[in-house]
Amino acid sequence: MAKKLGFLVDSDRCVGCHSCEMACKNEYQQEPSIRWRKVYPLREDAFGSAAREFASMACNHCEDPACLTACPVIAYTKREDGIVIHDPQRCIGCRMCMLACPYKVPQFNEKVKKVEKCHMCAARQDRGEKPACVAGCPMEAISVIDLNNNNFSKVSRTLPGFPDIGITKPTTRFIKPIVGVQVRREK
Repeated sequence: MAKKLGFLVDSDRCVGCHSCEMACKNEYQQEPSIRWRKVYPLREDAFGSAAREFASMACNHCEDPACLTACPVIAYTKREDGIVIHDPQRCIGCRMCMLACPYKVPQFNEKVKKVEKCHMCAARQDRGEKPACVAGCPMEAISVIDLNNNNFSKVSRTLPGFPDIGITKPTTRFIKPIVGVQVRREK
């Protein structure tokens, strides 16, 4: 069976340092306004107790990507491993994908007048390397998992405030924070 890749975001380990964002920006030399990965603070009461928790988010490489369906020029493709790729050569900058994505992932680059998004560092992974965000996280809060071969007993498909997963079936998975624990747990 072919691998089916997705991001695993461990919100219990994430300290909101934005190192994953910076690693991505450095790898791809993105314009200042473009962020393929973003760190979001979660609502302090999202898990029943006041706490500062974060989630690092990028493209969800959905099973049913709305961006792919909405694109009139077929600038999006989905690889066998589940990675959703955007081809800037085909993109005409119409922004239909931006309107379609419930996660607000595709971003318009004003300089080149085209849309951009995370591609899970597909070329790096093809070389056997980790995505830049994964390699750049000092807390090891982000990883790439094979959705066909993982035990998901402690994993959630959603976090508070996340859009309805039934729309596009995102492949990102989450480990929710452990409420009331002052020190981050060992991996």
